[in-house]
Amino acid sequence: MSDVLITNPASVLGLLMVVLGAVFYTSTSPHPFWRRFYRYIPALLLCYFIPSLLNTFGIIDGEDKSLYYVASRFLLPTALVLLTLNLDLKAIASLGPKAVIMFLAGTLGIVLGAPVALLLVSALFPELLSGQGPEAVWRGMTTVAGSWIGGGANQTAMKEIYGVGDTIFSAMVAVDVLVANAWMAVLLILVPRANRWDSKLGADTTALEALRRQMAAWQEEHAKIPLLRDLMVILAVGFGATGLAHYGADWLAPWFASHFPELEKYSLHSGFFWLMVLATTLGVLLSLTRAHRLEAVGASRVGSAGIYVLVATIGMHMDISALLETPVYFLLGAVWMLVHAAIMLLVARLIRAPLFYMAVGSQANVGGAASAPVVAAAFHPALAPVGVLLAVLGYVLGTYMAWFCGQILQALAQ
Repeated sequence: MSDVLITNPASVLGLLMVVLGAVFYTSTSPHPFWRRFYRYIPALLLCYFIPSLLNTFGIIDGEDKSLYYVASRFLLPTALVLLTLNLDLKAIASLGPKAVIMFLAGTLGIVLGAPVALLLVSALFPELLSGQGPEAVWRGMTTVAGSWIGGGANQTAMKEIYGVGDTIFSAMVAVDVLVANAWMAVLLILVPRANRWDSKLGADTTALEALRRQMAAWQEEHAKIPLLRDLMVILAVGFGATGLAHYGADWLAPWFASHFPELEKYSLHSGFFWLMVLATTLGVLLSLTRAHRLEAVGASRVGSAGIYVLVATIGMHMDISALLETPVYFLLGAVWMLVHAAIMLLVARLIRAPLFYMAVGSQANVGGAASAPVVAAAFHPALAPVGVLLAVLGYVLGTYMAWFCGQILQALAQ
């Protein structure tokens, strides 16, 4: 683009980092204006939206994919490893079966809600089922599934695995953020009614209270300020595992293409698919080792920083006009979320789960590690790590289950 103001990728990266820094600084500001502003405008949406404005008004070149390539191939798998390091199977088991059941019910609600929403809304708008190219609606929905089961890393993984076009992806990002935040608002509204909910269902909250005390003690004992050594070890583990995942993907993708050509439709010929699977798997394995202790010095925060850089590079390719032209996508997202909510409510009633398990189990899927702790902390600040634990489980399942959801959607659209 000849009329673009800034074309140097290093300058673009610097500008994106300034944007991210400004968003995070203002979103935690005690100033009344910013507190009111972020009460209605999610910080995550700005991380996508402001870079898209820079592209729309010709300040940066959205056609340049160099920064996105680096973020998606290097930062994304590293972030997946570091976020998954926090997986604590013992702690998740201590939540009791009801918490895990509610989380898995939320995952099931996302996987089943996608085809149900597509079928119902396509009855009114048949064009949603047409098209097999990069801009096909079902392809865009796979990225929402990745985000709503796992998070931004899984969302980008689906974008690459299913070859999602930038236009449909832009629209689906808006659906993802706005519908997910609307649902989070509903969950937060329910928090003050937790005692009434639990009493009506006859839910046992004894284990929850014991866990609250345990989490508060763990935070006080383990949290510490990271040294330079700690940060270097975190980077070594993250990028080292990413290098190993790349090595494995470079071998597995051509091997499957050569020996099993019929498996291409399942993305098994995609090097990026194997990169995501291997990075997630390595993260799970590392969480069973002493590397798990890196969470105490901020491994997940380093991983989250990489995710937000990725988010900004995705945003710089967004087409804002796509949001105004396709309101039907928001209907699609709303129906999808209603299916998820209905399954969550049904399962909670059947197993008499406390409202905490339902709300955090849902948000651990839909909102991920960024907002699940917010919902958990609304019940009690010491319970915030519970949201993180379940959200990490979402990161682990996100790529696998969103890929499976994509296979169902692809079958419907054929």
